[in-house]
Amino acid sequence: MCLTGQALVNRDDLKGMVNALKRARVSFETGGKTIDAVSLIIDTELVRYKWVSINGNYPDRGKLIPTEFNTFAHFDTVEAIKAVNSLKALSDGKEYPIDLTIGDGKVVMANPDDKGQAELAADTDGQGKVRIDGGYLTQALKACGGMVDFKLANGYSPMLFTVNGYQLVVMPMLTNEASKPN
Repeated sequence: MCLTGQALVNRDDLKGMVNALKRARVSFETGGKTIDAVSLIIDTELVRYKWVSINGNYPDRGKLIPTEFNTFAHFDTVEAIKAVNSLKALSDGKEYPIDLTIGDGKVVMANPDDKGQAELAADTDGQGKVRIDGGYLTQALKACGGMVDFKLANGYSPMLFTVNGYQLVVMPMLTNEASKPN
């Protein structure tokens, strides 16, 4: 039985396979631990890779993507990643929250403990402040690459990163300041 479909595979799962993927055969097969399980099969010259999943209906993700914003910024992700990394160096542990303040033609990234801050030149419209996990911010910036549009409604709603029609939503970290509606 020949199946067709789509599969979303984490890029980290494909590391080291790039050359093998050029000559690989990709297919789907049914079966597995449950009746409705479908597996993505990648057969290379030497190894057979299998990712098992379950068919199903997922929640409407469109409802999770915010549509109304009052703060906008357009900036370079490369410069932003450098700023995040400099703040990461000042953190005490693995997790490192970063306060983003947007407005007046810049994005200010600051360590909440006032250990340091970095400023990025940006095209901005409106003013806003939000706290975000530095690791999530780095992942979002790397995924977007180049120039990114950042949109924010308030400090407690999801933020939206957009580039070339792609959208990436990141949840903020809740702070006492952010939980108070304006």
